[in-house]
Amino acid sequence: MMTDKYSAVTDEKDENTIIAERRAKLSALRQQGIAFPNDFRPQHKAVALQEQYGPAEREALEAEKVHVVVAGRMMLKRVMGKASFATIQDNSGLNAEGRIQLYITNELTGEAAHEAFKHYDMGDILGAEGTLFKTKTNELSIKVTKLRLLTKSLRPLPDKFHGLADQETRYRQRYVDLIMSEETRRTFRARTAGMSSIRKFMSDNGFMEVETPMLHAIPGGAAAKPFITHHNALDMEMFLRIAPELYLKRLVVGGFERVFEVNRNFRNEGVSPRHNPEFTMMEFYAAYVDYKWLMDFTEAVIRQAAIDAHGTADLTYQGRPLDLSKPFHRMTIVEAINKFAPHYTNEQLHDGEFLRTELKKFGVEPHIISGVGALQLSLFEETAEAQLWEPTYIIDYPVEVSPLARASDTVPGITERFELFITGREIANGFSELNDPEDQAARFQAQVAAKDAGDEEAMYYDADYIRALEFGMPPTGGCGIGIDRLMMLITDSPNIRDVILFPHLRRED
Repeated sequence: MMTDKYSAVTDEKDENTIIAERRAKLSALRQQGIAFPNDFRPQHKAVALQEQYGPAEREALEAEKVHVVVAGRMMLKRVMGKASFATIQDNSGLNAEGRIQLYITNELTGEAAHEAFKHYDMGDILGAEGTLFKTKTNELSIKVTKLRLLTKSLRPLPDKFHGLADQETRYRQRYVDLIMSEETRRTFRARTAGMSSIRKFMSDNGFMEVETPMLHAIPGGAAAKPFITHHNALDMEMFLRIAPELYLKRLVVGGFERVFEVNRNFRNEGVSPRHNPEFTMMEFYAAYVDYKWLMDFTEAVIRQAAIDAHGTADLTYQGRPLDLSKPFHRMTIVEAINKFAPHYTNEQLHDGEFLRTELKKFGVEPHIISGVGALQLSLFEETAEAQLWEPTYIIDYPVEVSPLARASDTVPGITERFELFITGREIANGFSELNDPEDQAARFQAQVAAKDAGDEEAMYYDADYIRALEFGMPPTGGCGIGIDRLMMLITDSPNIRDVILFPHLRRED
């Protein structure tokens, strides 16, 4: 048996030498006028052929003489004198690998085409016509009668047994990762299925999908540090969107009572296994509902996305069970601290000076103007947040850290707000919206004061949004779901970069 010298492990031959040899082959194709053709149209996909004809008996399949036309990237190659085998890979199927074997011979394919095939390289994209049959090992294959090189691959693929071993290279060269790893392909197919589920769920419940600006004159809708850019034509400073909230609520003012947006947001903050500067959220607003309705609805959205993307809401995440099918837990910030750090007394949790001293033990230096509510939230983040494995709504956030949320009618100092935590991570944030323009203006003023005092994440004063509220916004509830973090759960991915096709990385040297 003769093996293709270019299908060897990359590091057995200098990569530059391999590329030079492949460029020489491409040059020869150019001289023949057959480089990069675009007149081949595949008619069949590997997974569909496997599903339909895989169970067939060998004799029956031979007798049927099923003619097929396929195309794909060559992933395996065996050359044996007058007969050769190749395996091509296409993008068919959501839960199965799209591969099928080609059988190339002098007799069926032609001696010239077979000889040309012997010089093809792993990674080349081929088009083939022929009839289906099964080998002696019962593998569904194609007896090739016509074979064409559609795209010449100039760079060698990684070793098929190891793929891309370096994780950063997988992120940086996602195109190679997708070629080599069925697990990676499965992750992003699941992400697409989950997004399709969310869009359908929203539409089925009367929500209209909209698009709002990504360039903002005033950053708003979240407490976050923005990316700053400059609009040359208008000669003005602008900001990449940190959240679409204020524009979506303008639409509710305008009469669109149920709206949602799958939005890309940008926050000029840290990078971690849970944070990427550019990320995806699904944010939605509904008139005449409150935060309790939002919690029920958000739970239903997430559960259905898991079912449609994963097949069940009963998941396993990083080796631990995670059941999204059960009702999500609900507790206040203080209740969560009491559960996971029960040594604190109620008196201590309401003593501002004690909280400041205690937070310093965790390396947290509270802002000088932080009140007891904000200090309790910081202590929750240090003692309880990471332990919220099962889906849990933390409710009733303090007013001072919730500048856009409606204040409680019964408990002073808190708002009708929740955050959803799963596996110790925030997945969603929602609240009954503040629709009192005078109260909102006062909250904005407080944010401006905080910014002047050094809080870089405090919000700006948005006069146009106040004007919109002055026209009247109905009672409304709104929520944002972190799509990337949700997809981490659904696909059992430990790092947010695993579910983002092209995550942000440092520039290559």
